[in-house]
Amino acid sequence: MVSIKYPALILLSTSLIVASPAHADNSSGIDKAGDILSFAIPAAAYGSTYYMDDKEGRQQFYYSFATNVAATYALKTVIDKERPDGSDDDSFPSGHTSRAFQGASFIHKRYGLKYSIPAYIGAGFVAYSRVDADEHDTADVLAGAALGVASSMYFTKSYYDDQLHIAPNLSPDYYGLSVHYNF
Repeated sequence: MVSIKYPALILLSTSLIVASPAHADNSSGIDKAGDILSFAIPAAAYGSTYYMDDKEGRQQFYYSFATNVAATYALKTVIDKERPDGSDDDSFPSGHTSRAFQGASFIHKRYGLKYSIPAYIGAGFVAYSRVDADEHDTADVLAGAALGVASSMYFTKSYYDDQLHIAPNLSPDYYGLSVHYNF
């Protein structure tokens, strides 16, 4: 496995580079809350790896986060879709939404659905805030959410058990097979 030096610095600097403060002075409370949550959710996901003393999960988070940021901004460069407010042509996909859903789905895949529900609610709010701010339309935020979820689902393994379990169910009147997979 590739070792990354100074991963927290890389994570922070990448987040600062991709932040978009251009509309900060004209933001509503909803927009500002969405901006904050778009960084807070992946930060909480990253922090959870320290809370769980989970070095393997931290490495998976780095790959997932970096892939998500790279894919999102590569698509923004290749696809020139104008924002609904007409400010520029970087509308597709929503970077805020992809970051938020990457963090939420990392928590889901690594530690379980019950821990990720608040993060998913927050990520949904981020998506709503981007449409409300007239920065994106529904297709932009759906694409951002899909990118965020896909990057985490691809690079992240369950902390507990990511194996397929198949067990026979045998009784005098019943023969069956039980299949269980944690994802």
